[in-house]
Amino acid sequence: MTNELLALFEYYEKEKGIKRDTMIEALETALLSASRKSIGPAREMRIHIDPDKGDIRAYATLIVRDRVSNPYEEIDIFTARRLKSELDVGEELEVDITPSNFGRIAAQTAKQTMMQRLRQAEKELIYEEYKDRAGDIVSGTVRRFERGDVFVDLGKFEGVMHQRERVSTEEYNVGDRIRAYVVAVENGARGPEIILSRSHPNFVRRLFESEVSEIADRTVEIRSLAREAGYRTKIAVYSADEKVDPVGACVGMRGARVKNIVRELNNEKVDIIRWSDDMRAFVQEALKPAEIKSITIDEEKQSILVKVDEEELSKAIGRRGQNARLTARLIGWDVQVQKDESAHEAFEAQVAEATASLATGAGIDEGIAEALVRGGLGSLDMLVNVVDEIDIAGVLGIPVEEAREIRNLAVVATGGTVDPPTEDAVEIASDAAAGTEATPAEEAAPTEGEESAETIDAAAEDEPATEENEPAASPEGQALEPEPKAEQAG
Repeated sequence: MTNELLALFEYYEKEKGIKRDTMIEALETALLSASRKSIGPAREMRIHIDPDKGDIRAYATLIVRDRVSNPYEEIDIFTARRLKSELDVGEELEVDITPSNFGRIAAQTAKQTMMQRLRQAEKELIYEEYKDRAGDIVSGTVRRFERGDVFVDLGKFEGVMHQRERVSTEEYNVGDRIRAYVVAVENGARGPEIILSRSHPNFVRRLFESEVSEIADRTVEIRSLAREAGYRTKIAVYSADEKVDPVGACVGMRGARVKNIVRELNNEKVDIIRWSDDMRAFVQEALKPAEIKSITIDEEKQSILVKVDEEELSKAIGRRGQNARLTARLIGWDVQVQKDESAHEAFEAQVAEATASLATGAGIDEGIAEALVRGGLGSLDMLVNVVDEIDIAGVLGIPVEEAREIRNLAVVATGGTVDPPTEDAVEIASDAAAGTEATPAEEAAPTEGEESAETIDAAAEDEPATEENEPAASPEGQALEPEPKAEQAG
């Protein structure tokens, strides 16, 4: 038992870092409980263990009596004086009451209790060492998985990364070396528990503090941070020293510093933004690369309305609304991103103004006037001098006669006179409305001395075939051109 006990002391002292005095105290308490069963309820019994030799002895403090009525609490005067000669009746004497088989009893009854106390001492040591390390980054090795939780070997101790503290885009395997943020050290009913996280926003904060010396020495300050673990992080930095560029300090030479952080975060996007007390400037920086058209700030409701062009809307909102959402968290205000309708509203206002002017000037229906304006015919001058009724009919999709009436109204409104249409004009307009090509009457009629193709064809059909005008047949039965007549000699 002595050698086994000493070996146990040395193992826990070297491997677990538990002091020998703590282990001896735990073992003495465990043996005291076991000794009450084997020795009896001796008065003021105690257990002493030699830390160097491993000897275990049991002692009890008994009262000296002439006659012993309770052997567990009293000792007779004669036996007491053999141990200590100057004792008198009524005095107390500490007596060694270790039985001959106490080593076997101790080994059987106290070992399990001692191990429990040692585990408790180990847990207390964990708590004492880690209670002040909350907020630090630690390194460890993945040991095992339980219901989605990852248990990490931290050397002497073990930490747990619950499923909610994991990054959804990361996969871990047993034996992987990882770094994690110590969220808290909780001393619960089952002992202290070291809770780790890789999704906590402060994990990124601590990485910047360890990587950027200017942040560590307070030259550059992290004013705000917003994170969606595994996807994107926005961090706002500030420096009171005008000579120091806070963004450049965090990025590092050729981006070396931020690259190291991004690598640790498994290529999570990191946006470094310059903090500004000017809310408008800060919002513009936070929503980059989107170009902002206008910003409206409501300080009472702590809300910000941002308007951008349609082509910039997807950039400002971000994938699944991520850019706008992280900006709102970074600022701490509600941020709404909308498409800028000012150009469209200005155009509609111009259309409405031109429609009203045209409808009033020409005395036509506002619906027709709006259709003309949207078709590019927005003034009386254009209706009178630039286009004709055929163009108006094409824009409005109406018959030419109705289009002519609209144009006549415009002509009258500008002080002109309306001539009655000629028959040729009516025919041309009708053909145009029907979608056919019109030809002037003079061009359609044959000139004097000419016959139309139809007349010639009809005459040819009525004339009988003769030898002179009948074409010769080829050997294959195909018609050949007639040979010219030989000229008669004079």
